[in-house]
Amino acid sequence: MDLDFQLVLLRRMADHNPDLADEARRRLGASAADMREANRRWQAMVRSPRARGAASRYRSVLGEPESVLPRRLGDVDCEARRWALPLWPGLRFEVLVGPDGGVWNEWLVRAPGAPAPRLRALEDLTPWSCTVDEAARAFPPARPLEGTAPTRWGLALTAPDREGVLHEVVAEFTWGLLQRTAVVA
Repeated sequence: MDLDFQLVLLRRMADHNPDLADEARRRLGASAADMREANRRWQAMVRSPRARGAASRYRSVLGEPESVLPRRLGDVDCEARRWALPLWPGLRFEVLVGPDGGVWNEWLVRAPGAPAPRLRALEDLTPWSCTVDEAARAFPPARPLEGTAPTRWGLALTAPDREGVLHEVVAEFTWGLLQRTAVVA
């Protein structure tokens, strides 16, 4: 099922970057119909009245996590469960699970030991080049923005261009991976 799950991730990313998503889909050996069908099955599973909780759903779809890491958010202990996905070898799909077993967050993060991108200028913020946390660390102070769907996030940040001119930028992410940026000022 991890092929289907990767197609589900690509389906949402195709809204912003259809060419990148199509190229990735072809690398997986899947057709556009395969991607639509994988997304249909995923949505049916998520919306089913007999649906499993999100944490157990990911385990049933992706198998045992590659790693389970303790995480402390404020005064709450939780865990980060991570899975490798062949399409993104330098990333891991991370599900943050709270003490009650509920999923608090689900997105792509940099894999341990994988080189992080060098983000120094606006021009470095290209589609699929970085994760939410990498962009936020590269251009502080980044301000989170509400996404347009549960799998989408935004960041308002200030980034210099290659000439050093500062720009106010909105960066949009799907499943934690940068999809596009827009200069707003």
